[in-house]
Amino acid sequence: MELLFGLFLMFAAAKFAAEVFERIRQPAVVGEILAGVLIGPHVLGWVAASDASHLLSELGVVFLMFSVGLATRPAQIFEVGATSISVATLGVILPLAAGYALMRTPPFAAGVSSIQALFVGTAMVATSVGITARTLASLGQLGSASARIILGAAVIDDVLGLLVLAAVSSAAKGSINLPELAVLALLAILFVAFMALLAAPVLTRFAHYANRLRSDNAEFSLAIALCLGAAAIAVKIGFAGIIGAFLAGMALAEAAGQRHDLHAQMKGATELLVPFFLVDIGLQLDPGLFSDASTLWLVLALIAVAAVSKLAGCGLGAFRLGRRGALQVGAGMIPRGEVGIVVAQLGLSLGVIDARLFGAVLVMACATTLITPPLLRPLYGAARNLRPDD
Repeated sequence: MELLFGLFLMFAAAKFAAEVFERIRQPAVVGEILAGVLIGPHVLGWVAASDASHLLSELGVVFLMFSVGLATRPAQIFEVGATSISVATLGVILPLAAGYALMRTPPFAAGVSSIQALFVGTAMVATSVGITARTLASLGQLGSASARIILGAAVIDDVLGLLVLAAVSSAAKGSINLPELAVLALLAILFVAFMALLAAPVLTRFAHYANRLRSDNAEFSLAIALCLGAAAIAVKIGFAGIIGAFLAGMALAEAAGQRHDLHAQMKGATELLVPFFLVDIGLQLDPGLFSDASTLWLVLALIAVAAVSKLAGCGLGAFRLGRRGALQVGAGMIPRGEVGIVVAQLGLSLGVIDARLFGAVLVMACATTLITPPLLRPLYGAARNLRPDD
């Protein structure tokens, strides 16, 4: 009963807050995250984060990114490939350097080692586009050039971020294993290339035979199996599961085509699970960290540097879209979400960062996720769907 009642509170609070925020013309996702803060252990104490909430949260964002992939054909990503590469590259270099520099600058440098500073910078490298994708879908902008650049850059960003995290983790253990990094890079590139180039035509052919199966909703069942399988492989390599899910959806996009039943079925699954993803972020946000003056300034500095470095780096990489388009891409790449949290948890488990730094990075990851929807809405309000000169 405790489990079911907790899930009920999470879902009901999320949908109520979403309705309230829609009525005041604010992004529903912000309301759903704030609902998690309100009912969470640090405010009302009605619900605490648990294995069940984390599981539903992970499934929610995996299905969300799979649905986004279903609406994104590989050719659309290839069209903006060069711009996505520059966005991802600058979006990794600038936040890493800025995060490291911040933690080596007084007064934040007190008691902080180079490895600790590198871990904070690495947490700023990660991009979690689940919130961005949700917001763009609600605005009807998933087909825009800037949205396609964001999605393409997120895949490349994850490959680069994975290598940076592996290198920093190795350094924390005493040495950097270059052959291991090379193997990791090769596996990551091969996985992305296979899903983007080879899986799509194979699945398009296979979907024709899936229609002959006698079981109910056979195509939907196969799609779910592909989604979960690709997400699991991605995690095994070291990616975020959402990247594997997005690539699986993109590989199936050509076969899905105009199959509105498959899209409708996936929408039902995401509408059920995504609220748990958003509320779970709020459950982990502790407003009490702002009560200590030194921690407050650290948290505010991390949020500012994390937001500005991604906005500037990714925006500069998308300069071909013009000022508005570059700002759209930069803002869309700001969220750190669960990817930044995972980096912080790894640093804590290795004993590299302490509880104070972990809490500050956790708030930064949640806050950058929270501020993105309000930034995107006005940027896309009067936007034209510009195309890069690739």
